Amino acid sequence: MSKPWFPVKKYGYGAGLPYRWRGWMIIIGYVAAITFVAVRWSSYSEEHPWRYFAAVAMLTAIAVFISWPKSEQPWRWRNGGNDGDHD
Repeated sequence: MSKPWFPVKKYGYGAGLPYRWRGWMIIIGYVAAITFVAVRWSSYSEEHPWRYFAAVAMLTAIAVFISWPKSEQPWRWRNGGNDGDHD
């Protein structure tokens, strides 16, 4: 398996900030895409809020589905305990 792009969070669910450049590219691409949708399609947020929501939800799903397998361990709820997952 290749080196993971994202560490798992010590508290909560999911992944933390990336520690590989590919992970940072995912974050930067996601922020750029959300910014594009917010600026370019801002009229949809008032006229067709469900289309706007669908665009944001689709971009978020893409980012999650790319990030999930590239994390160092499976995502699950963590409460900071020393369960051998993360220092």
